[in-house]
Amino acid sequence: MEKQNKNITSRNVDFARWYTDVVTSAKLADYSSVKGCIVIEPNGYAIWERMQEILDKKFKELGHVNCQMPLLIPENLLNKETELVEGFAPEVAWVTLGGSKKLEEKLCIRPTSETLFCDYYATHIHSYRDLPKLYNQWCNVLRWEKETRPFLRSREFLWQEGHTIHATKEEAELETKQMMDVYKWFFHEILAIPSIVGLKTEKEKFAGAEYTLTNEALMYNGESFYESKHYDINPIIDRVGGGDSFAGGLIHGLLKYDFDQAKALEFAVAASALKHTIPGDFNLVSEDEVLSLAKGNASGRVQR
Repeated sequence: MEKQNKNITSRNVDFARWYTDVVTSAKLADYSSVKGCIVIEPNGYAIWERMQEILDKKFKELGHVNCQMPLLIPENLLNKETELVEGFAPEVAWVTLGGSKKLEEKLCIRPTSETLFCDYYATHIHSYRDLPKLYNQWCNVLRWEKETRPFLRSREFLWQEGHTIHATKEEAELETKQMMDVYKWFFHEILAIPSIVGLKTEKEKFAGAEYTLTNEALMYNGESFYESKHYDINPIIDRVGGGDSFAGGLIHGLLKYDFDQAKALEFAVAASALKHTIPGDFNLVSEDEVLSLAKGNASGRVQR
């Protein structure tokens, strides 16, 4: 006869509550006095350390090196990436004082490090002889999320991001396939999370891409849990603005779809990918163009 832990809600009754009960009962994490942020307890952090150890070894076997970007980003640098500063502001935490003195320029606590990597690469890559750059960063980021849940979504969370640049398409393609294999291996063999890894159809792939790789999973309650898609964009017109286009797109999607996270994520990914085909600092696209791409219009043309 199956015994039910009285401290854990049955997942067939309330899946969300069951998840939170398991996390707290196993002492993986607990809520903190800082709203939206969690305390990762020793049991939980030990899992992260082991995950990091396994992946870091794999990354280095493939030639990647670790680096560390600053925690703070000057407002002027962040502004170069987006025209939706006001819309993006709700997700950004700002530092305005140094001690008791008002800063001449606000500094945001990094919501992502793409801005910093682009700024660094702009001054350190002068020709193909400087390539490839295979940089990886382990850090934490801060995003002012409205609704949070331990590990799945919190304001401050642990983060891994790789930023690579290559001299040729062939090298970039090899890197892409290698990393997809690493993540597939990690999800299937280490985490025991079943997922579907493969190629998007011609209709679903990103407009202008040769192909799109994806890794998608399904949660127990039947809702999709999306891993980030990889877009092979050829050629990339301008990388600047991709990260903030995603953030702005996510905010817009959450408001448009009444906080339906799956739909909001599809909108954000499409907005970010589309920005890579547009020159300049701004994602000058309409909502209809983003929706068209998100729905699978991969004609390669953007109607304006």
